[in-house]
Amino acid sequence: MTNAPITLFAALLGCLAAVNAGYVPDDCMHCICVVETGCHMPDPLCHMDVGSLSCGPFQMKRNYWLDARLKGGPLMNDWQTCSASWTCSEQAVNGYMERYAVLSRLGHSPTCEDFSRIHNGGPNGFKSPATLGYWALVKKCLTGGPELNKVDLGQLAKNHTKLG
Repeated sequence: MTNAPITLFAALLGCLAAVNAGYVPDDCMHCICVVETGCHMPDPLCHMDVGSLSCGPFQMKRNYWLDARLKGGPLMNDWQTCSASWTCSEQAVNGYMERYAVLSRLGHSPTCEDFSRIHNGGPNGFKSPATLGYWALVKKCLTGGPELNKVDLGQLAKNHTKLG
């Protein structure tokens, strides 16, 4: 009986950790979202970007969603439906990163830079010079504190192209 409070505390901590446990750290996920859309659900949901539609707060393309399903589960069984859901969109980003931002591919534990560059440039975006500008924007958000939501979205659209 003397171990009961400790056991209860440990179980509670485990439950709390599971609630917010995502592969991509929350601050990194948020800043990717800020760079993509100001972290707002776009209206309309999708827009044409580099020859195909990008949808939702993370500007997810259909092939990104298909890849994400391999680690993230069914993801609502529809790309645009998933893109319209905050929860599913985050699960898709986590699933995509669980597939591509891994030690065996990167040669090191994934960082926010890796997550950002892969999100922007596809599976090999972490080593593409074309994704360095995107990473600079995410990094600015990470270090921006209360200023991070003042990022000029018009300028962002001119400064990066989504490849993934």
